[in-house]
Amino acid sequence: MKNILLTAQLTLREALSRKIFIAFGGISTFILLIFAIMFLSLNPDEFTGMVKTEGATLDFTKEIAHGLKLLVVAPLFGLGIFLSIFSASSFIPNMLEKGNIDLLLSKPISRHQLIIGKFLGGLAVVALNIAYAVIGFWFLVGLKFGVWETDFLLTIFSITFAFASLYSLIILIGILTRSSILAMMLSYIIFFILSPVLNMRDSINAVVESSLLEGILDFLYYLLPKITELGNLTT
Repeated sequence: MKNILLTAQLTLREALSRKIFIAFGGISTFILLIFAIMFLSLNPDEFTGMVKTEGATLDFTKEIAHGLKLLVVAPLFGLGIFLSIFSASSFIPNMLEKGNIDLLLSKPISRHQLIIGKFLGGLAVVALNIAYAVIGFWFLVGLKFGVWETDFLLTIFSITFAFASLYSLIILIGILTRSSILAMMLSYIIFFILSPVLNMRDSINAVVESSLLEGILDFLYYLLPKITELGNLTT
C-alpha cells in the first residue's frame, strides 16, 4: 500500500512539474471569473420584483439558482472530461519510456503497484481540479442567490467516476502501445462519437433492421464506458 501511495504522490508531482495543474486550474479560474463578473452585474431583484409574497420570492430565487446550475452542468461535464483526458493520457507512456521505467523497476515495487498508483494519482489530479471548479461555482451561486443546497456538489463524484472509467481504458491503451497520442485519440472517439451513438442503439436498431449491426452495437455497448449515460445522470 505504501508503494501505491508513493507512486500516486509522484504522479501528482509530475502533474505539477508539467504545469497540468496550472493549466487546468487556470481554465477553471477563467470560467469562474466570467461567472463572477456576470453575477456582479446581475440583480436578482429584477427577476423577483414582480413576486408579492416573501415565500414566493424565495422559491423564485431558488429556481434561478437551479436554472444556472443546470445550465452549467452539461458544459462542465463535457469540458471536465475533455481536459481530464488531455491532462492524464501521457502519464503511463511517460512512465514506460526507457530510463523512467528502468529506474522504477529497480525499486522494490511490483508492476501492479505501479499501475494502481498511476491510476490513483491521475484520478487525484482530475478530482482536485473538478472539485475546484464545482465548489467555486457553487460558492458563487450561494453568495449571489443565498442558495446553499449541496446537491450540486455531487457532480464532483459523477464527473470523476466518468473520467475513471475512461482513464482505465487510457492506461490499458498506454501500456499496449506506449503512445499517449493514440490513447488520447481513442478516448476522444469513445467520448464524442461511440458513446453517444451507443446510447441511441435501441433507436438505431428500430430503424435499421440488421442482426449483425445489433450484435456489434450491443457488444460495444457492454464493452466500452457509458460516458453519455453518466453525463445524463449528472444532469
